[in-house]
Amino acid sequence: MNVIYERCCGMDVHKKTITACVIAGKKKEIRSFSTMTSSLLSLVDWLKEVDCQCVAMEATGAYWKPIYNLLEMEGIPALVVNAQHIKAVPGRKTDVKDAEWIADLLRHGLLNGSFIPKREQRELRELVRYRRSIVQDRVRELNRIQKVLEGANIKLSSVVSEINGKSSRQMLDMLAAGCNDVQAMADKALRQMRKKIPLLEEALHGFMGEHQRLMLGLMLKHIDFLYEEVFALDQSIQEKMESVSEQVQLVDSIPGVGEHSAQVIIAEIGTNMDQFPSAAHLASWAGICPGNNESAGKRKSGKTRKGNNVLKATLTECAKSAGHLKNTYFGAQYSRIAARRGRNRATVAVAHSILTIVYHMLKDNVPYQELGPDFFEQRRKNEIVNKSVKRLELLGYTVAIEQQVTSSTA
Repeated sequence: MNVIYERCCGMDVHKKTITACVIAGKKKEIRSFSTMTSSLLSLVDWLKEVDCQCVAMEATGAYWKPIYNLLEMEGIPALVVNAQHIKAVPGRKTDVKDAEWIADLLRHGLLNGSFIPKREQRELRELVRYRRSIVQDRVRELNRIQKVLEGANIKLSSVVSEINGKSSRQMLDMLAAGCNDVQAMADKALRQMRKKIPLLEEALHGFMGEHQRLMLGLMLKHIDFLYEEVFALDQSIQEKMESVSEQVQLVDSIPGVGEHSAQVIIAEIGTNMDQFPSAAHLASWAGICPGNNESAGKRKSGKTRKGNNVLKATLTECAKSAGHLKNTYFGAQYSRIAARRGRNRATVAVAHSILTIVYHMLKDNVPYQELGPDFFEQRRKNEIVNKSVKRLELLGYTVAIEQQVTSSTA
């Protein structure tokens, strides 16, 4: 095999130790380092002394990040490789042999590095992902409140559509404060909910103990804290995305994609689409396309592969929203596939279409163009007409086809 790198390094990374193997020509040198910053600086100095051309390491949890940050600062090319691509060979399960194997594969150009964005995008990605985690924590806390209310025989969620709405929140605060007057609590209903005051009085009648009031009060305080955290993160994300605000607006213009979803998409894939050869490569990286599983000419399960979990979940949410919109291309696509293959496959197909559209919009800097709900019918226009004529003739009708011509008068 051809040698691509004359001087390269393979690393077996763990939480506390790193085993590095440097291959320079016919020489091979192996050293072990601690994962403390001072030891990592010594590792980088050693790599600079031997004039290392490239470094490869497995993507082991988050342990590769400290090393990658220092290598990036020193300008040493580094590859973070999927562990499945260099899985163990029988008889090669020591740290030293792992490092040698990685270095040998790298030397002959047999490793493909994972997509690691620039530092600015990585920082933005961390903020966006943390915001998503906090929103999920808030939802979990609301579910816990629902369990506490059920345990106290209070059926508020059976009457109101949103347990954390403005009216509901005032009632929950009164319950946590020890109020037992159901009429006073039901009177906090606003606007349309005032029609449900009799139902609210019945739903708020229960038996709430002291420990349940304590839990409810703590949960409400936690939800308020989480709202403040989300607000602070929103401001930071908005500031970091000022330079790409135009791209966020482009993605936001796609049906089913909201502002927060657009921010997540931009944070995950960036705005430079040159890093992905095609929209198909981007969809495969995100894990939002069918998998390949064929053997002996038989097509087996083609479930989606593991990809970017955050991007995949966000696109799925957008696809579910877009698939239920009327008079849109996505709505027609979802209905067409769901009738034949089921809702889950239809959702994945719409998510794939959304990501493909995002790719071309960002690559060519063009706005979204709605294809319309009749896009699929227009593509099969002649086929639909012929089938319709045959069905009518089978029923005993004579059909004469005339194309309608629309003329505009000035």
